[in-house]
Amino acid sequence: MRVLFWGTPDFGVPSLEALRTRGHEIVGVVTNPDRPAGRGRQMAASAVKRWAEAAGVPVLQPERPRGRAFLDELLELAPDISVVAAYGHILGEEVLDLPPHGSLNVHASLLPALRGAAPINWAIIRGHAESGVTIMRMVLALDAGPMLAQAPCPIGTDTTAGALFESLAHLGARALVDCLDDMAAGRAVETVQDEAAATYAPKLDRDAARLDWSLDASRVSCWMRGCDPWPGAWTMVDGDPVQCFSPSVEPAPPASPGTILEADPRTGLLVATGEGAIRIREVKPAGRRRMDAAAWIRGRRPEGVRLC
Repeated sequence: MRVLFWGTPDFGVPSLEALRTRGHEIVGVVTNPDRPAGRGRQMAASAVKRWAEAAGVPVLQPERPRGRAFLDELLELAPDISVVAAYGHILGEEVLDLPPHGSLNVHASLLPALRGAAPINWAIIRGHAESGVTIMRMVLALDAGPMLAQAPCPIGTDTTAGALFESLAHLGARALVDCLDDMAAGRAVETVQDEAAATYAPKLDRDAARLDWSLDASRVSCWMRGCDPWPGAWTMVDGDPVQCFSPSVEPAPPASPGTILEADPRTGLLVATGEGAIRIREVKPAGRRRMDAAAWIRGRRPEGVRLC
């Protein structure tokens, strides 16, 4: 098929590779405009744009994917189908319906669970034992279209959002090309979602990532892992924000939530929660790189300090 691909972060790159390997023609890529990134705030291209330029694929970067001029550019590409994988904008009906075979989305959850912008993060934060990908036909309602394929992926007790992102990107790529094969062979079956079972995964920002030490240790661990690497679960330490990573749950006697019970230069910080405690093995103080908690506490005596 002639595929028009919509995507921005690394999540879409395995799908692009799989489409090319399976023999589909990628007629164009639509991605976000270049944005300032890094400490130097230099303009940076998206991962999908970098892939497209290396492959010699035309790139479109509208601020908003609408308007007559933009639609004319899409018509000139003459796609058979659109594929969306973490593009970052809502598409209008005139865009969704433009290709003869419509538009498909590679969504990083087992729909109808976790519709929305951050399904990978919230699957971990909410303590799900399983995630996965869904290939669905796009409609105007948010992630509500009929499903063509699903593939599950387990979530371990130490799985981070970054690791799950990587796993689902590759799982989604395989599911996508298999789905296109099924469509071409007339084997594809569309299943309507159960609206009563729908849940939502809203955007996750820094404010939402502040740790609540009154939760039990397993839930605090879920928050840390679900925000790793972005936006980074954080807490205040002596008036300064510190992001916390690499947690493990440990038993501990009752103590005021947030109290540092132990600061071991070999094993990191042990912090009391509403029930049990969390061992933190990596931190990122404001303005510094991510580092071993042991390195950060070396030379300090933080025992008894309360995190908030």
